[in-house]
Amino acid sequence: MLSVILPAYNEEKMLSKAAKTIGQVLESEQIDYELVFVDDGSKDHTWEAIEKEVEENPHIVGIHFSRNFGKESAILAGLANASGACCAVIDCDLQHPPETLVGMYRLWEQGYEVVEGVKSSRGKESLLHKASAGVFYKLISRATKIDMLRASDFKLMDRQAVDALLSLPEQNTFFRALSSWVGYKTTTIEFDVQEREAGESTWSTWTLIKYAITNIASFSAVPMQLVTIAGTLVFLLAIGLGIQTLIRFFMGHAFEGFTTVILLILFIGSIIMISLGIIGYYISKIYEEVKGRPKYLVSKRVGKES
Repeated sequence: MLSVILPAYNEEKMLSKAAKTIGQVLESEQIDYELVFVDDGSKDHTWEAIEKEVEENPHIVGIHFSRNFGKESAILAGLANASGACCAVIDCDLQHPPETLVGMYRLWEQGYEVVEGVKSSRGKESLLHKASAGVFYKLISRATKIDMLRASDFKLMDRQAVDALLSLPEQNTFFRALSSWVGYKTTTIEFDVQEREAGESTWSTWTLIKYAITNIASFSAVPMQLVTIAGTLVFLLAIGLGIQTLIRFFMGHAFEGFTTVILLILFIGSIIMISLGIIGYYISKIYEEVKGRPKYLVSKRVGKES
């Protein structure tokens, strides 16, 4: 059976359409399935829409969070509550084409354990959003050593790969990278990002920036290494200026260079403050890991075996 995980946040307008469209696609291919909707603490009537769909379709399972925990937690909760031999993650807004699920499933039948959906196009986006997304994926590709330029959360994983992912103890997870990190026999399938039919995207440029910072810190120590590099550069600069100061002293021009001293203090002070900020951010992540709080809290569950 194929379990399809659909994280949902304020998706009441698209939920019914998503359930019917995906169900029709899979039934037409005679693929046994279940749809696991995870309401990530929505502020609209998403949960009521899920309950309604559960009453009409026995293939649907609904999970409701006690509050908003984020998409990463919603994906993990869906995987943890799925019972299929393989699991696929797809956006509830149908920007990931449901027809691609069939191709993913057929590749899984051929023996592939992870089928990655890669974007052949990003659809219609503003120039600013497209540019910020490009910068984000380049940064995170360099930081994680995984090609993320066309990567997405749209993918199918074998039960063995899902169990391996769920066994990871870390609190701050990055599904898009971790699903590649676990390995297993992997292949890719291309898809075109579709236009959203209803509702509004929750991914603003600022949200993308915060998402980038969080996931780079949770999956890579590169920012900490940048602190070391910055410190080394400042040290080399200090050596150069120190030599210059000594030369001026022996030449009798010790009182000159006041502007240089001020600029140097400002420069070093900025580097120190930025470095402390990066170190502090990592310490906060360590603090979160040490506390060991659950990644999410489920307040309600409807559907099979509930």
